[in-house]
Amino acid sequence: MRIHLTSVFVDDQETALRFYTDVLGFVKKHDVPLGEHRWLTVVSPENPDGTELLLEPSGHPAVQPYKTALVEDGIPAAAFAVDDVQAEYDRLSALGVRFTQEPLEMGPVTTAVLDDTCGNLIQIVHSK
Repeated sequence: MRIHLTSVFVDDQETALRFYTDVLGFVKKHDVPLGEHRWLTVVSPENPDGTELLLEPSGHPAVQPYKTALVEDGIPAAAFAVDDVQAEYDRLSALGVRFTQEPLEMGPVTTAVLDDTCGNLIQIVHSK
């Protein structure tokens, strides 16, 4: 068994697609119209057949209270692996990305947390 698909709830799919591709560096995998929304997934360019991230609309009534509570408590909705958190922090900061947690070393793990502009906090992480 392996993870095939996971999702983040986003306030606006087009804004999310631009952020997750143009800023974070993912590539679009699927973009299927579904009425007013889309089945919209992105993948790592390093593993285009790997786990997909669904940029899922936040339309369900339970989603906004859930997302708000996570953000208010500083809890990331997802975590993405990077080779070097400090380098990614520097690159993304230069692009105007807002971080809620600067790089923090915790033993063998370094993390940072960013705002994805779509209502979520996202953690980037690398292990030594």
